[in-house]
Amino acid sequence: MEQAEKKPRVSASGLKKISRLYKYAKPYRWQFSLGLVLLFMSSAATLFFPKLMGTLVDAGHRGNIREHINTTGALLAGLLVAQATFSFFRISIFVKVTEKTLASLRQSTYAHLIRLPMKFFAERRVGELNSRISADISQLQSTFTTSLAEFIRQIIMIVGGIVLLLATSWKLTLFMLAIIPVICVVAVFFGKFVRKFSKEAQGQVADSNTIVEETLQGIFNVKAFANELFEINRYKRKTDDVARTGMRVGKYQGMFASFIILGLFGAMVAIVWRGALMIADGQLLAGTLFSFVLYTGFIGGSISGLADIYSSVQKSIGATENLLEILDEPIEPIHFEPIKQHISGAVAFDNVSFRYPSRKDIPVLQDVSFEAQAGWQVALVGPSGAGKSTVVSLLLRFYDLENGQLLFDGKPASDFALSDLRRQMAVVPQDVFLFGGTIRENIAYGDTDASEDAIIAAAKQANAWDFIQGFPEGLNTVVGERGVQLSGGQRQRIAIARAVLKDPKILILDEATSALDSESERLVQDALEKLMKGRTSIVIAHRLSTIRNSDLILVMDKGRIVEGGTHEELMMKDEGLYKGLGELQFLG
Repeated sequence: MEQAEKKPRVSASGLKKISRLYKYAKPYRWQFSLGLVLLFMSSAATLFFPKLMGTLVDAGHRGNIREHINTTGALLAGLLVAQATFSFFRISIFVKVTEKTLASLRQSTYAHLIRLPMKFFAERRVGELNSRISADISQLQSTFTTSLAEFIRQIIMIVGGIVLLLATSWKLTLFMLAIIPVICVVAVFFGKFVRKFSKEAQGQVADSNTIVEETLQGIFNVKAFANELFEINRYKRKTDDVARTGMRVGKYQGMFASFIILGLFGAMVAIVWRGALMIADGQLLAGTLFSFVLYTGFIGGSISGLADIYSSVQKSIGATENLLEILDEPIEPIHFEPIKQHISGAVAFDNVSFRYPSRKDIPVLQDVSFEAQAGWQVALVGPSGAGKSTVVSLLLRFYDLENGQLLFDGKPASDFALSDLRRQMAVVPQDVFLFGGTIRENIAYGDTDASEDAIIAAAKQANAWDFIQGFPEGLNTVVGERGVQLSGGQRQRIAIARAVLKDPKILILDEATSALDSESERLVQDALEKLMKGRTSIVIAHRLSTIRNSDLILVMDKGRIVEGGTHEELMMKDEGLYKGLGELQFLG
C-alpha cells in the first residue's frame, strides 16, 4: 500500500521556509506595515466595544440622564464606524499586497521552472508541476491575506481581553479561564476528529463515482464479458461502505452538537450564574457582567480560531516546501540577448557515452563518434531503442555527457553559450506539438518578431499556404489544443514553416513523415527537402527511401554506431544491418 503523505509540522524551520517567500513582498513592505497599523487599531476598537456596551447597560440601569446614555451610544456608533473603516482599508491593503506578491512569486516560479534542464522534467509529471504553480501558490494566498492578520488579531483579542477582564474582576476571570479555554480546545480537537471521518466519506463517494465513470466508459467490455452483475455488486459494496461511514459521521456530528450545547453554552451559563451571584453580593455591576460575557465570547472564538490558523499555516508550510524544492533546483545558463557566437553547422561526436540520470544502470550510448560537415545531411537509422533520439537530445544539449565530447565547428560545446546553440537549431518532430492559439502564432514561434510577409513566405515554403488560405480565418484560424483541428500532415507543415522562419544552421528531423497518408507525405517531404538545402540536417528515419541521398548514414544498434557511409556504400556490404533493412523495405 502507498504510504500516507506525511503532514508538515509547524516548527521554527517550517516558519523559516515561509519567511523565505516574504522577499517577494519586500517591495510592498511600507504598504504592509500600514496594514498592520490598521490591524492594531481595528483590534483595539473591537476590544473597546464590550466595555462601552457594559457602560451603556449600567447607564440605563442606574437611571442616568438621557444625555449620558446618548453620549455613550454616540461613542459606540463612532467606534463601529472607525472599526469598519480600519477593517476596510486593512483588508484592501493586505489583498493588494498579497496579489502583487503572489504575482511576483508565480512569475518567478514559472521563470525558474521553464529554465530547468530536461533531466528535471523527465522525472516529474506535468500535473504535479502545474499544481505547484496553481494550487500551492493559491494555498499561500490565504496565509498572506488572512492567516497572518487573523493570527495577530486573535492574539491581541486573547491577551487584551484577558488583561481587561482581570482589571474588571480577577475572581470571575480566573473562573472563566478555568472553563472556556479547556472547552474550546476540546471542541477544536473533537471537530478535527469529525472532519477526518467526513473526508473519509468524501473519498469513498469519489471511489464509487470512479466505478460509475469507468464502467460507463468501458461499457463495451462490460457487456462483451457479461460482467453486469460483477459491476453491480462492486458498486453496491462501495456505496454500502459510503452509507456505513456516513452513519458513523452522523453519530459523531450529533455528539459534537451535543457537546457544543452542553459545553460552550453551559460554560456561558456558569459564568453568568457566577456573575449574578457577585452582583447580588455587590461585587459586580450588571453592565460589567454584560461586558464580561462579550469579552468571554471574543476570547473563546479567538482560541478556536487559532486552530484554523494553525491548520492553514501547516498547509502553507507544505506548499512552501514544494515551491522551494523547485526554486532550489539549479537552472540552465540561459540568456535572452541576441546570438553572439554564430556557428556554421559542423557537428562532431567524439567517443560519447551517456546514461540517463534516472536510469544510471543502463548505458544508452557507448563510444559514439561521427563527424558531419556544415551543410551535410546525416541520417540515423536502426531499431527502436538504439539511441537515435538520445543523439538528438545531446545535440540540443538537453543533458550533459558522461564521457567524450560534443563539438561544434571543431570547438567543444561548452565553449558556446547554451542559448546561442539552441537558437541556431530547429526541430521538426514526429509528434508535432502545436500551441492552442492561431496558425499565425504557431508559425511565429520560430521567430516571435517575424513580420506578416515573413510568416506567409515560411508557410509557402512549407507547402502550408494553400490549406491555410482555405480556412475562413486564414492565419488567424485557431488550431485547438495540441492542434486537434488540423490533420497530421497539416500539423507537420506548420512545424516545418516554424522551422523555416527560424532559419537554423542545424535542422533536426525526427521521423517527420511517419504516420502520414501518401499525399500528405509527398507535400511534407517536398517541404523538408527545400528546408534542408544549405543546412546541416540530422534525420532520424525508418523509411530508408527518404534518406538515400544523405551524405552520411549512421546505423545504430544497442547504443553504438555499427555502420556508417553513403547509401551505396552500405548496400554493398554483404552482411550489413542497413542492407538487410534496405532489402526488406525496397523489395516490399
